[in-house]
Amino acid sequence: MEQLDYQFQDFFMQVSDEYKDFVLNTHERLLREGCKVKIASSKTVLFSVKYTQGRKGVFNFMLRRKSFKASVYVHSLAHYPDVLDRMPESMEVQFAKTQPCQNMIKPGTCMDRCIGYDFRVRETHYQRCKFGGFQFNVDAQSIPFLLELLESELNARGKA
Repeated sequence: MEQLDYQFQDFFMQVSDEYKDFVLNTHERLLREGCKVKIASSKTVLFSVKYTQGRKGVFNFMLRRKSFKASVYVHSLAHYPDVLDRMPESMEVQFAKTQPCQNMIKPGTCMDRCIGYDFRVRETHYQRCKFGGFQFNVDAQSIPFLLELLESELNARGKA
């Protein structure tokens, strides 16, 4: 794609009708929180929509030709660990397949400032990369959990 200046509407028009409410409500919620939005495209991702507060990532949408994913940056996970216990099993299966944090396994093997996530989901201990650790397929089962996780993160950041 040659166009460099994408608007939210360019992305939104490509989203499947079944996910439009989720996308629009999430977008509006994050704008109310004061998030900035950056929309890009690449050879592998039709649209990447990144929401940030200051220099910290908050939420991303990634629309690919064959998949639609969302990720939450859980910087404040310690404030709501019980939320992860409500993660649907199908999402935990996806989660278990994500890359472990290389810096937690062997320090110095990733970017110096990169620190992954170290936490439990029910009885399973995870150490996951912060870049893909909380990235999930968007579907009817994942949407309620993604919203709960996002709200928990936003609430925890507001209290910090």
